[in-house]
Amino acid sequence: MYFLKSENNFDAAHFLKGYDGKCSNLHGHCWRVVAEIQGEKLSEEKQTRGMLTDFSDLKHALNELCDEFDHSLIYEKDSLRPSTLQAFSDESFKISEVSFRPTAENFAKYFYEKLSKKGFAVHRIEVYETAKNCAAYEEDESC
Repeated sequence: MYFLKSENNFDAAHFLKGYDGKCSNLHGHCWRVVAEIQGEKLSEEKQTRGMLTDFSDLKHALNELCDEFDHSLIYEKDSLRPSTLQAFSDESFKISEVSFRPTAENFAKYFYEKLSKKGFAVHRIEVYETAKNCAAYEEDESC
């Protein structure tokens, strides 16, 4: 089995609504996303011969996904009042609504699913909130 890894990062703020602790307050991270793909066979096509995939394709796809969140406030749908959203909009702040609680765990699954939909055979995604704290997601291949 062959594996490739690529990583990217984005700077963004978030908060955890309903959390009893400091993370309920608006705060930011330099989120680091590490994507690992896998495959049993290398390409035999002229351009990508001897490669699992062209690194530039994986890097580009991951960069696109990270850019969606870069320098934004990430919030869970229905976790902010309409008047708060309007105030952010009036100030021209970049805000990113997600359908999940914006935790590292949920972001790991989010990036896994997004890269899989782009055609990559994703093995594992790691998302770091800090240099020392990481969440990972990979599918259970026995299912």
